Amino acid sequence: MAHAYTPGLKVLHQSDVTKNRRLPIKGEVLKNIDDIVTPDVIVATTDLPGNVQMVKVSNLLNIGPGDINEAMIVAIGDHVKKDQVIAEMAGLFGLFKSDVKSPIDATIESISDVTGQVVLREKPIPVEVDAYMSGVVKEIIPEEGVIIHATAAFIQGIFGIGGESRGEIVVVTDSRSDEITSNLILEEHAGKIIVGGSFISLEAYRKAISLKVAGVVVGGFNYFDLEPILGYTLGVAITGSEELGTSLVVTEGYGKIHMSDRTFSLLKEHENHFASINGATQIRAGVIRPEIVIPLSKDQLTQIEDTKVQEVGIGMGSLVRIIRAPYFGKIGKVKSLPSELNKMESETMVRVAEVDVNGEILLVPRSNLEMLETN
Repeated sequence: MAHAYTPGLKVLHQSDVTKNRRLPIKGEVLKNIDDIVTPDVIVATTDLPGNVQMVKVSNLLNIGPGDINEAMIVAIGDHVKKDQVIAEMAGLFGLFKSDVKSPIDATIESISDVTGQVVLREKPIPVEVDAYMSGVVKEIIPEEGVIIHATAAFIQGIFGIGGESRGEIVVVTDSRSDEITSNLILEEHAGKIIVGGSFISLEAYRKAISLKVAGVVVGGFNYFDLEPILGYTLGVAITGSEELGTSLVVTEGYGKIHMSDRTFSLLKEHENHFASINGATQIRAGVIRPEIVIPLSKDQLTQIEDTKVQEVGIGMGSLVRIIRAPYFGKIGKVKSLPSELNKMESETMVRVAEVDVNGEILLVPRSNLEMLETN
């Protein structure tokens, strides 16, 4: 039996999507209100301070810290090259000079006659923020970034890894129940977002990475295959910072699960259209969902009606999925919804549900549950 996760996950044919594109520190905003942008357009830029390296000049020259200024042959603010002499002292009778060379290309940031140290700072690190998706700049955040708006088809997944990417959508399976196998991933899919049905194996996903596929959207993935990819056990970590090159968005859950008909049909409808994808996921407080954003043209806007998500409450007998640790990914049926508050391990008092998972009754905070519909 297959399961599709519905409430809490948006699968919209048409939706107003806004994205906050912000620098980590203050910098320069390059766009104006009402500017039209594409995903690769840089909207804001700044420079992060370079790394710092300290050189203990007084020790290296065998002098007291107070004598460092006499030994320095460069000043604060000077740019120096790697292996350039920055300080020197003549030995006895002017013989046997000793010197100190810069270990890096840097700028002299400070010279201390208290510690005898010279602080070198490497070149600033440029940081650029792109638009991520096609749209219109609706708001400027002074010295920080912009807010971009688009009318788009919008799909959320249950889990993802790999951060932001973009490319044309290519559906590589015939149906939502088919697995993405290695032979379906071709060199021509480089830079594309491939869509499959129920599952992708570790071997196939690694092939997608090696061929520089932009992203993979699929119904299910094996939880135990995450560790070989990430190099660590996921736990409750926030994903999205992995430098994989190929973002992965899982729409249904762990294991081999048919992609929901609604999701597969919407992606199939937009095959060969350009989309933005983000695998970033947070499964604890402040939930972040992985997503696929497909900006719509004016012609498409006239043909598509806005789709609303129907909220369905959890009740007795509801099929649910647990969306947070320690039971993340488990599926079961609600046996009861006690009205009284229950104390959790964290000492918080919350309303819970009794969930039957393969005969084991688990006490789970209601906020940690997500409804499923059976296909």
